[in-house]
Amino acid sequence: MKFWQDKRGIIIEIKDFVLEQTLDCGQCFRFSQRPDGSWHGVAGSRPITLRALDNNRILFEKVSIQEFNSFWRIYFDLDRDYAKIRSQFPCHPAFKDSVCFGHGIRILRQEPWEALVSFIISQNNNVPRIKGIIERLCRHFGKPVGEDYGFPSPAALSVLDVSDLEVIRCGFRAKYIIDAAQKVSCGQVDLQEISKLPLSKARQALQTIKGVGPKVAECVLLYGMGRLETFPMDVWIKRAMARLFPGYTPDSFGQYAGIAQQYIYHYCRCNPWVLREETG
Repeated sequence: MKFWQDKRGIIIEIKDFVLEQTLDCGQCFRFSQRPDGSWHGVAGSRPITLRALDNNRILFEKVSIQEFNSFWRIYFDLDRDYAKIRSQFPCHPAFKDSVCFGHGIRILRQEPWEALVSFIISQNNNVPRIKGIIERLCRHFGKPVGEDYGFPSPAALSVLDVSDLEVIRCGFRAKYIIDAAQKVSCGQVDLQEISKLPLSKARQALQTIKGVGPKVAECVLLYGMGRLETFPMDVWIKRAMARLFPGYTPDSFGQYAGIAQQYIYHYCRCNPWVLREETG
């Protein structure tokens, strides 16, 4: 990756980073594309506007070198060689198709608390509705940051009850959000410590929160804790593994299974016919 600063912000030149694929592949829910083609969103309490230029270049608008180096290059996983990682995956026709379709995906390093609440909300839900619930959660309970709102802290949500969350229209998930906020704010669940645990223990610790099952725990580990060996299994992935990758398991994709999972998930969600076709 190369990067430099000009009057507009930071410009990077990098391969394997496509804004639409990374920001709209189901791993985060606070970014949207504007009519002018730019992408705007908030990570934690940091607003950002990104714009794709030509020749593999992306503009980070109004961002300083210090902010880019200390936060955004980590958040967007810009120092990882995704082409090298892909060369280590099994040679499989369906996986090759998945990679060709979503080669510009990078796994975001989201804040663990934000990832936890986001994927609690994602249960039995679709992406537009998830985005709406999270937007209302931030607008009603987060702190203003310019024209946007930061993600509410565990402490801010821990003092609420289920009725307070009726305004965000999250249904049965309200009691899970409150439970997560209370356990994290009092230290009963320490997300930073969980991120360092062996995988089996980390999974168990996350599942002490009400409403957090194996799939949500795996999403938190992958998208919020950087555990790239994890492999969230939702309906799309279960169908894909059964119909496109018979005989394969998450272990088949090695230490970067989470990256492989994201390629497969994005490909199948955007091209559902590939799963129907396999059934004949």
